Amino acid sequence: MKNVNKTLYIPLYGKAFVSRKGLFIKDTKAEQIWEKEGFPLKGKSKSKWLAYYLGIRSAVFDEWIKEKAPDTSDAVIIYIGCGMDSRAERINIKNSKWYDIDFEDVINERKKYFTEDNCYRMIVGDARSSEWIKNIPENKNAIVIMEGVSMYLTDGEIQNLIKSLTSHFEQISLLMDCYTVRAAKISKYKNPINDVGVTKVYGVDDPEIFTGERLVFLKEHNMTPQKYIDELSGIEKSIFSILFAGSFSKKMYRLFEFKSV
Repeated sequence: MKNVNKTLYIPLYGKAFVSRKGLFIKDTKAEQIWEKEGFPLKGKSKSKWLAYYLGIRSAVFDEWIKEKAPDTSDAVIIYIGCGMDSRAERINIKNSKWYDIDFEDVINERKKYFTEDNCYRMIVGDARSSEWIKNIPENKNAIVIMEGVSMYLTDGEIQNLIKSLTSHFEQISLLMDCYTVRAAKISKYKNPINDVGVTKVYGVDDPEIFTGERLVFLKEHNMTPQKYIDELSGIEKSIFSILFAGSFSKKMYRLFEFKSV
């Protein structure tokens, strides 16, 4: 598996870790997959603090989809760069078609644990190319998430992806997390993804660079809502609040929502 694809094991471990502890999300599938397939992690990539952060990030994305889906009952849900995430099963949105998108070797790995049906499909696709969108017949409304993906794409590649999405669908809602430019520079030397061989990442400071005739920047979301931090206790809660939820954290990592017009 390519180095970028190996990064999927880091959030998989994080979700399995917090699920076992009863924090933020319940993800028995992540626990099951990690137990059998877990890639040997080391250093920061196996940090409990990172696991807490990734668990909260997953909960925030889950919550956003749950809020959006009832408002657009005819929407398809598209998860670009799904990795081994079991989000489709975890939040179990009724009456919406769900498409998980990732590289071929990732999709092949997913097929060991996930089964397609009339409402759920896995599609081989690269976020840097729009060819996979042709495999989605629906073209009205789409709820699109990119979790832990944008940092591997250049600004131009993200802009091309957004253009393809807005050309195919009449309406889209998009939630995307991004490194800042500062974080991308620091990540060359200090980032858990270095532990699986990835050193080249990209950052975004201004979400407006992705807007255009058909897409507007809607708002920035809180990556670490207090209600999730409050599930921690004692010294863990205090340390997490300082390292991952303070003003320094916002200088490193952002969460942007966009909407087509």
